[in-house]
Amino acid sequence: MTRATVALDAPAAAVRPRRTLALWSAFAGLRHFALIPILLLIWEAVVALGWVNGNVLPAPSAILAALVDLSEAGLLWSDAFASVMRVSVGFGLAASAGIALGLTLGIWTRVAAYVNPVIELIRPISVLAWIPLAIMWFGLGNGSAWFIIFLGSFFPIFTNTYLGARSVAPIHLRVAQCFGASRWLYVRKVLFPSSLPFIIAGLRVGLGVGWTCVIAAELIAATSGLGYMIQLARTMIETEKVMAGMVVIGVIGFAMNAAMLALERKLIPWARTR
Repeated sequence: MTRATVALDAPAAAVRPRRTLALWSAFAGLRHFALIPILLLIWEAVVALGWVNGNVLPAPSAILAALVDLSEAGLLWSDAFASVMRVSVGFGLAASAGIALGLTLGIWTRVAAYVNPVIELIRPISVLAWIPLAIMWFGLGNGSAWFIIFLGSFFPIFTNTYLGARSVAPIHLRVAQCFGASRWLYVRKVLFPSSLPFIIAGLRVGLGVGWTCVIAAELIAATSGLGYMIQLARTMIETEKVMAGMVVIGVIGFAMNAAMLALERKLIPWARTR
């Protein structure tokens, strides 16, 4: 074999270990889901053997059939889209308000001393308690759902952002002061980057709470969405469709959390997320 042949074969040989490593990494990620099919098989067997009433707890095959029926009818996609859109609006408003207020109160501590007691008084109130007021104020539909999602998402985002703003290392503040940094420059170059891990954590929690809240709001105060679909199936005693809706809620929630983890790895790569 000549030197030229060896030189040409070297890149190809170097690619093989990388491909093997990528395949192994993909397999290692999938093995974490190995328990799910096992549990589904046990569940299916328990129902098939008659140990559990299939009308009370439908088998996975019945739930899958309900998912297919709802999908073919177009109801599943329209309701899922309605829920996701409501969360996008409510969560977006909550993220904007929570981050802005958290950073603001992190800078102006004297103002925070007056505002924080009001927030801490409202924060423990369950979002379910706000649903009757939301219906009276905004009626049935998107307005009340946006309001409920906003309330559910706002407090985790604000609390984490404020904690991050108050956790800036004093040495960073003193360095900014020594260099004569303006308040806006301090916020942009010191306060926000230092608070970013806390902000991302608040956004993850807030998005999860907001997704839960939209389902609760749609159960009572909406005429579309996954929550409304579940409520309608309950009135018709179609348990398999109720659980089909629950499966879709879980899958979308899982995808949302995965998206937030990807955002976290992108914005704060030094943070280890699993």
